[in-house]
Amino acid sequence: MNRKIGAAESPVAGLLLAAGGGRRLGGRAKALLPAGPDGRPLVERAAGALLGAGCAPVHVVLGAAEDAVRAGARLSGCVAVSNPDWESGMGSSLRAGLASLEPTPAAAAVVLLVDQPHVGPAAVARLAAAYTAGGAGLAAAAYDGVRGHPVLLGRRHWPGAAAGATGDRGARDVLARAADRGELTLVECGDVAAPDDVDTPADLALLDEAWAGWH
Repeated sequence: MNRKIGAAESPVAGLLLAAGGGRRLGGRAKALLPAGPDGRPLVERAAGALLGAGCAPVHVVLGAAEDAVRAGARLSGCVAVSNPDWESGMGSSLRAGLASLEPTPAAAAVVLLVDQPHVGPAAVARLAAAYTAGGAGLAAAAYDGVRGHPVLLGRRHWPGAAAGATGDRGARDVLARAADRGELTLVECGDVAAPDDVDTPADLALLDEAWAGWH
């Protein structure tokens, strides 16, 4: 059986995957999409979810339009990580991000995707608490019981996650195997977040309401 836990704040590391080139968005880098009432870059907002939850350190993996992101986004308090292989898919960003965290003392990392505008600090904090309060080595956000993102990876699972991260596959295989063994903690986040992601032009409407309901 999958375990379920409640909410608390946690200082585990945050890892934001923000290198995507927005292929289905006409090549618009997702990190630079304007979000929220003031139109700040999406990467800035997503990094704020990790920082606001108390994650430390917070590493942000960049790829598409990296120079523009570094110049235009306020990422104070974060470490920017370059992924020159970003065009090969999300897996390369996960590998780059986990490798960048290896020298840090982080015992676990919450991995957040940049294109989830309705995931805020409250949901991230619940994932972090899966490690600090619940002792979970692997956890995933759930929405009405359905597994989604973000996810939490304990350090001992980083090598396995990196090994399976190819193309657009991230930690999916590691999480699926853990779920099959009943070793994946599901953290219900449907009351404070939503799993919507921005993939197509029709999804851009999600950015107009981003963070209006952050808890």
